[in-house]
Amino acid sequence: MADILIQNGQVVDTVAGKLRKADVRIRDKEIVEVKAGLAPADGEQVIAATGLLVSPGLVDIHVHLREPGGEEKETILSGGQAALAGGFTDVACMPNTTPPLDTETAIESVYRQALRAKAARVWPVGAITKGRAGAELAEFAQMVRGGAVGFSDDGVGVASSSVMAKALRYLEPFGKVLIQHCEEPTLGGGCMHSGYHSTRLGLPGLPALAEEIMIARDIELVRSIGGRYHVAHISTKRGVELVRQARAEGLAVTTEVCPHHLLLTDEAISDYDTNFKMSPPLRSQDHVAALIAGVRDGTVDCLVTDHAPHRAEEKEIEFVAAPMGIIGLECAVGLFAKALVEPGHLSWPKMLRMMTDAPRDVIGRPRVAVAPGNSADLTLIDPEADYTVDITGWKSKSRNCPYHGWKLPARAVATILEGKVKWEL
Repeated sequence: MADILIQNGQVVDTVAGKLRKADVRIRDKEIVEVKAGLAPADGEQVIAATGLLVSPGLVDIHVHLREPGGEEKETILSGGQAALAGGFTDVACMPNTTPPLDTETAIESVYRQALRAKAARVWPVGAITKGRAGAELAEFAQMVRGGAVGFSDDGVGVASSSVMAKALRYLEPFGKVLIQHCEEPTLGGGCMHSGYHSTRLGLPGLPALAEEIMIARDIELVRSIGGRYHVAHISTKRGVELVRQARAEGLAVTTEVCPHHLLLTDEAISDYDTNFKMSPPLRSQDHVAALIAGVRDGTVDCLVTDHAPHRAEEKEIEFVAAPMGIIGLECAVGLFAKALVEPGHLSWPKMLRMMTDAPRDVIGRPRVAVAPGNSADLTLIDPEADYTVDITGWKSKSRNCPYHGWKLPARAVATILEGKVKWEL
């Protein structure tokens, strides 16, 4: 493994919220020097980073890798390669596979496959209930022993208050986070946001209330029982306010938001394009504004993609019948820059904190700073890339993405994992 010198980059300090021009020297798997004016040593690989941001490796704690059972859509290998191409050194994969990740053996299998793939680092999330059926708790202790970093039945919410209460109670001693897909099922069943556009298009609606009722119930349970609770892919105005109030009380409640819920509204579905169908659905502009406000004031902790691959033939059917979900790992940096940095809502360091430190905190992984003694997990970003999204050459197996042809203001240009350049333009 060659030593690396990254020269003349803008090093991102996510804690101080600042950028500073410096060189970064990597030896073996570790950062050994960060200061200006470093001269290349013999045999050192030099990366010219003038005009680039040098960030801690990006982390996405909400992706779907489809393995086992959906390998025709994505695998741990292809999804890990897509992550690297988007600047992500680490991803946490959801358990809604076939069979689900609801046993210690299943969790260990993810680690084995990721090690074999030699792509991005993968952290498995275990299922809350056996078979994700919402009835009987899965074996938390065994999955923690196997390496589960959190627990979720993502794709469906845990509808039973009794089961959710038991899950919080049993998980608390392990210190692991419970990640809830907040959707009250008896109010569900729709395929897009319930409102003006669903009525105009003649499509069954999915009300914001379905998300908000479950968030409100779960916060009451956390208030009574305790535990660490994380709202997955938050999408509604009232949902953000509920989390804000819980945080003000000192409850261990966190949340995340996806780029599509910041950049798109339900009006995008006007031509019935199924690449705009996802769960939670695209909402109206007032919800988008509330999500951005939640990002600005720190109510929203993490930025995630909810990368959800599907085969073309699954999406090329009528809107009502098509599966929910889109992909976006490989253009996520540009999407979030367009939504948050370009309009002035966040600085680059603040945005990158939501893609590095905050997600690591949620899943209980150590933070990685661009500083001596830290693991050399780094992402190089061009903050003025001005590039056009072209999905044809993407690493992901799937192409269900609504962003093809979009002009984005930034992109990841290199990903370094454990001191090795794993991907670069």
